[in-house]
Amino acid sequence: MQGLPNQPMGLLSAINKFDGGAVTADPRSLDFNALQTLRLVHDLGSFSAAAERLDMNQSAVSYTIAKLRACFGDPLFVREGGRQVPTLRGEQLLAGASQMLDLLDGMAQADQFDPTVSSQTVTIACNYYERMLLIPRVIAALRAEAPKMTIRVVNALGDGHHRLLAREADVLVGPFERNQSGFHTRRFHTEEYVCLMDPAHPMAGRSLSVQEYFALRHVLIDYGGGWKSAYLQEIEAAGHRLHPTLTVPSPAGLTELLAGSNLVATVPRRLGGRIGGRMAMSDCPFRGRFDLCVVWTARTNASAMHRWLRNVILDHCTAW
Repeated sequence: MQGLPNQPMGLLSAINKFDGGAVTADPRSLDFNALQTLRLVHDLGSFSAAAERLDMNQSAVSYTIAKLRACFGDPLFVREGGRQVPTLRGEQLLAGASQMLDLLDGMAQADQFDPTVSSQTVTIACNYYERMLLIPRVIAALRAEAPKMTIRVVNALGDGHHRLLAREADVLVGPFERNQSGFHTRRFHTEEYVCLMDPAHPMAGRSLSVQEYFALRHVLIDYGGGWKSAYLQEIEAAGHRLHPTLTVPSPAGLTELLAGSNLVATVPRRLGGRIGGRMAMSDCPFRGRFDLCVVWTARTNASAMHRWLRNVILDHCTAW
């Protein structure tokens, strides 16, 4: 949906009366701008953040929420832990508002899309693995087909689905399979973990037993955001726990840490092959196989532009 105008939204065209200082209104007079503001306050957790996203004054957002409160006789939001949190009634209204806004977006989407003339902006959410191995070829293909289009790549963090739901990304690429209603998923590759280490390491090039694996000095890549790598899930499912010597937030600079040391990092096989350089790889007893996917929401499923975007991504990921 396009950005909203910098004014008090024309949101209640028919405020019926003021009764003892309280505004009363007919809910049937609400427009879609008001519902968009309601959803943004919920998604961003504050009036000021919603105002910034909409490029308007905070007072305009407060005005809109005040009129919504008058319409429905409920606070709709209460402040908890520094965030605006919806009341139970607010959650009910948000569910209905989201359905209406998604329907409106679907009605507004063009049936035809020509990438050669499009100047739209598309946003892909992914993480380090995908940016290293997949995104360069995807971007090259997108730029070749849509030279006027602007492309943004953002971190998916621990749960990229929130990026999709908050409309901060058009599509999500990575190990993020989602089977819940409202999401669509296409798998394109299965990956597994290996151990990366200096070639002078005594275990270099060997298939490791469980006992040998836990005796190693481990570098743990902790991506944050509640994300847990598949091999760690497999370790915990087997009743074990990894005790790392060193924890880092990203694979960036990993080979420099491993070179000349007795440290070992557990990384996806293809990533190890790309960044490992002269490092040695050994089979890991906890392979943690996982699927790489392209994920999108039902809101964009029928859009001609989004279909084109997904097809380009999938064409250049499945051929990998």
